[in-house]
Amino acid sequence: MATPVTAEAFAELRASTRPAVFRGLVGDWPAVEAARENDVAICRYLAERASARPVNAIAAPPSADGRFFYTDDLRQLNFVKASGQLASFLEDLLHARSVPQPPAMAVQSEDIASLAPRFAADNRLDLLPAVAPRIWIGNRIKVAPHYDAKENVACCVAGRRRFTLFPPSRTPDLYPGPFETTPAGTPVSMVDPSAPDLDRYPRFAEAWKDAKQATLEPGDAIYIPYGWWHGVESLEPVSILVNYWWTPDLPEGIGSPYDALLHMMLAFRHLPRDEKEVWRELLDYYVFERSGDPGAHLPDHAKGILGPPSPELFGHMRRLIRHAMGPGD
Repeated sequence: MATPVTAEAFAELRASTRPAVFRGLVGDWPAVEAARENDVAICRYLAERASARPVNAIAAPPSADGRFFYTDDLRQLNFVKASGQLASFLEDLLHARSVPQPPAMAVQSEDIASLAPRFAADNRLDLLPAVAPRIWIGNRIKVAPHYDAKENVACCVAGRRRFTLFPPSRTPDLYPGPFETTPAGTPVSMVDPSAPDLDRYPRFAEAWKDAKQATLEPGDAIYIPYGWWHGVESLEPVSILVNYWWTPDLPEGIGSPYDALLHMMLAFRHLPRDEKEVWRELLDYYVFERSGDPGAHLPDHAKGILGPPSPELFGHMRRLIRHAMGPGD
């Protein structure tokens, strides 16, 4: 039986910016029922509903112990990529169950509507009807803790999954890795939560004090608030998850916070400490509005970029930014 969550209760949860587990939220999905039957049944269920569109897959050698990460010297990722038909991947996944030390293998973040439209139609989350679902398939794998500039509801379809979450305030204690090459899009924690090296990463012990950990069974779901770090470990030889990523309704034309972070690193990171403090005060005032609306004391006609959001305002700001950066930037 599915355990319903009302829109009102979900809105209250989102406002709290705290994670939560929903036991049995998608327990009535046909895919979950197939997964409860056995591994072959859920793989057949998915393969029968797959389109001819190829999927992207990744694989890491047995020596990686299921962890999609970096090589020891951090010069490259420890897995390879390939593309092919989903049915072939599912056959390989089932075969790997009989291999004593199988490679780690996964298909990650595929759009379900184009990959398996019948699956999408038959397995719906009424709580988020306007959000496009994505599917994650693999064996016993570990995804390093990382953050997304999105809210997330992740639904366990097949196999158990262990989620380990940390609030954004623990970022310094998670030892984030490089920006340029990452296993997960955004920088990942260099610490393996399942076997932390506290001699190398001693502050992780402080992060662990605020860690939230939950193991999901098929039919369960978890809400991950915007920006929370989360690592995911699949505990079974066949594991399938469907997730829903979204950002709150924002004015059309707004800039990317992640792009702005990179620009701020370019502009501020190498300044002397006293100059950084000046800019922190200005950012607190103009951007994070810690003292309230920075344009409240000005008449509307004089507010300029301090005015209320609108497509015209954003267009004006983009022109200012392009002019400031110059033609060569």
